[in-house]
Order: sequence, then C-alpha cells, then structure tokens
Amino acid sequence: MRVLVVEDEDRLADAIAQGLRRRAIAVDVVYDGAEALERVAYVEYDVIVLDRDLPELHGDEVCRRLAAAGSVSRVLMLTAAGTVHDRVDGLSLGADDYLTKPFAFTELVARVRTLARRTGPSRPAVLEREGVRLDLAARLVTRQGRTVTLTRKEFAVLAELMRTDSVASARELVARAWDENVESGTGALRVTINTLRKKLGPPDVIETVPGAGYRIAGEQP
Repeated sequence: MRVLVVEDEDRLADAIAQGLRRRAIAVDVVYDGAEALERVAYVEYDVIVLDRDLPELHGDEVCRRLAAAGSVSRVLMLTAAGTVHDRVDGLSLGADDYLTKPFAFTELVARVRTLARRTGPSRPAVLEREGVRLDLAARLVTRQGRTVTLTRKEFAVLAELMRTDSVASARELVARAWDENVESGTGALRVTINTLRKKLGPPDVIETVPGAGYRIAGEQP
C-alpha cells in the first residue's frame, strides 16, 4: 500500500508518516496542495490523507481536481472544522472519508486501511496462500502455524506478492512497497526477497520468474 500525506503542519505530517511506516505502509509527504497535484500526476497512491486548509492550493480545490481527473486514489480529508455542514462540504467535493482534528491515530490507521481496500479490487484483511497467513491489521505473519517475525519492509513486500494473482515485476514491488525516503533500487528488493525466503523457511514460497519478477510458489504466470 502507498499513501500520500498532504499536511502543512510539518510536525503533524511527519508524525502521521512515521506512524504509518511503522505499520508497513509506504508513505510520501508533501506540505502544500500544489505539490500534491504534481506528485499524483506520476505516482499512483491507494490513499491520500489530505488536510483541508492548505497553502498554495486549498484542500477543497485539490480534492475537486482529483475527482475531475478521475483519480482512483481514495481521499481521507483532515480538518479542524467538525460541523455537519463542513463534513458534507468535504464529501461533496469528492472526499471518500472525513476525520476531524484532533484525532486518535488508531482511528486514522483504521480509516486508511478501509479506504485502501476500496481502491480497485476487493482486498481482504487477512491473506492466506501456500501455508502462509498474513494479517494486515495485526501485522502478523505465520507459516503453517509458526510465527514469522518480519521487518516493515519485508512485511510490505510479502503483502504485495500475496495480493498479486500472477507475477509481480521488480518495478511494481518497489513502487508499491517503498516510499521516497527509502533506498528503492532493485538491489535492495533482491536483498529483501532473499531474507524473506530464509525467514519463511522451506519449501521456498517465493519463486523468481526470470525476466519477469516474482510470484508466490505454485501460481501460474
């Protein structure tokens, strides 16, 4: 999952990003509305956490332009204004959900995950394939009943592989599991895949498809 946080309060933006990254979510951060539109022009996000009162370009206008452009990203709008009228205004502009400041971070995470499951095909909260069970909400992985301890990046890569029906290219995995603040070359991905294989144990659950990418063992191209 990849999320864009658009918030002009630096400390709040960075705190949201740090908290989401701890939950194995790739996060990019921008601090004004104009930069947000530039970013979504070349990166496809599952969810955009969008502050309403932004400099350069107001959050309402960002939301309006995203909707007009047919963006598939789900928008969670943040605002200090919490009246019913304000919420209706935000949703009418194209926002998918609305959260009033101050908010409980656990609620923000729950709303982000819910919106992400509504982006494209339905996404279950628990993934199970080839003896591996991955619980997205609890960030828990087991293989045939044995708990497997993974880093945030390993968890994110495994989740993307388990969501993919066939082969995931290295480029796709990097785009979905890495954010702009992390080294994102294919070399780093290979290291992560190798570590995942060791931790999951035999028989190997991740296959390399030469010239194409990676897939869960037993799947057809």
